[in-house]
Amino acid sequence: MKSSFLFGGFVACLAMVGFGYSDADAKRLFNKGVEKATAEIAGCTDPEIQGRATLKERFTEEGIKEVEVSMFVKGLSDGKHAVHIHEAAACEPCSAAKGHHDPGAIELYSGNPNAPDSPHFNHPFHMGDLVNIEVRNGIGVMHTTTNRITLSEGRLSIFDEGAGDDADSAFIIHTNPDLYCDLVGEDELVAGCAGGPRDACGIIEPVTRPDR
Repeated sequence: MKSSFLFGGFVACLAMVGFGYSDADAKRLFNKGVEKATAEIAGCTDPEIQGRATLKERFTEEGIKEVEVSMFVKGLSDGKHAVHIHEAAACEPCSAAKGHHDPGAIELYSGNPNAPDSPHFNHPFHMGDLVNIEVRNGIGVMHTTTNRITLSEGRLSIFDEGAGDDADSAFIIHTNPDLYCDLVGEDELVAGCAGGPRDACGIIEPVTRPDR
């Protein structure tokens, strides 16, 4: 039985390499390797807002990278709050986190001066747009899975190559829920559609950063 399992795993790895996977990808999937990251959440102006988020990247059976995002926050007002991954690892002030993580749109529309920094550009289709977190009795819990981002290297990675705040990313939690409405103009969004003011922020730190 054991030899059959090992042989099956070996064949699976060969098949993966044959279909365009790198040796590193095959090794990670066969060994069920996981890339991990965490974020400590703090209020933008309210010190009572505190929390933590964890991120885990895994391969699906089809070889697609998925990231599980779990978040626990206390101190927010009851109700739903928008949660986004923003493009800069900076929280002081919370506006320093810049716009939503969306590398595809930034590359495609690099000639548009509004594209990289506008939090409204391409909403609600940003790679960093997540589900709302719901708060009850001051406690908020959110768990979701997305294939719009990766922790490992690649065009959708939230850990870019380079140095400084712009190399990594941060969570932003907003005062209001994300209504997921689209633009009504070239770069105009319905007021408050993406969550409004920023209530909390957390810099995303890699626990296991992949080799570059």
